[in-house]
Amino acid sequence: MFPSISPAQEIGLAVLLVAALVWVLGLGLGHMLWDSRFHHPEPGAHDGLPAIPAQRGADAHPMESVELTEAEEQAFAGLIRTLPLH
Repeated sequence: MFPSISPAQEIGLAVLLVAALVWVLGLGLGHMLWDSRFHHPEPGAHDGLPAIPAQRGADAHPMESVELTEAEEQAFAGLIRTLPLH
């Protein structure tokens, strides 16, 4: 094959090339088998739970709502006005 390398090096090079070819083909075949075995849904076709569940109304449970006094409502409104809009 190559005049400047020994026959043992030629055999090693051939074995290395065959191993690399088998590895590349194995990756391609393995990927195809993996894709056919496990179905990946298209983007936007998700039927599961949403990432952030919707909020429940105040009537969902009496412990989930708090009655504020007039002073607390005014303090909260003042706090909200101090927040930046960005």
